[in-house]
Amino acid sequence: QAQLVESGGGSVQTGDSLRLSCTASGYGFSNNAMGWFRQSPGEEREFVATISRLGDDTLLATFVRARFTITRDNAKNTLYLHMNNLQPEDTAVYYCARSIHRATLSPNRYEYDLWGQGTQVAVSS
Repeated sequence: QAQLVESGGGSVQTGDSLRLSCTASGYGFSNNAMGWFRQSPGEEREFVATISRLGDDTLLATFVRARFTITRDNAKNTLYLHMNNLQPEDTAVYYCARSIHRATLSPNRYEYDLWGQGTQVAVSS
């Protein structure tokens, strides 16, 4: 059974860094582009970043472009989100997701067909 499991969230202070991980199992991880999304209470789930299946192309949301990086290690079936200079507005549950595409980078959450359970990130000022 295909699944995604996130880890690495936590409570940090403004300016701190975190690295989120997402481990995939039950399917061919390197066959699909992957993405990160986040959701705050009362808000829509929003796009954060996506990476092509080989990791050679990425797309990041404007509001994180200078601070976050998305990478993947296909040998470890793991996706990462490296977050630097975290701000209180980054507080959210972060989800990894499998894209329906192999190389196309899409910010549309409806083009992702497998989701993890989420990991909480809380940033205090």
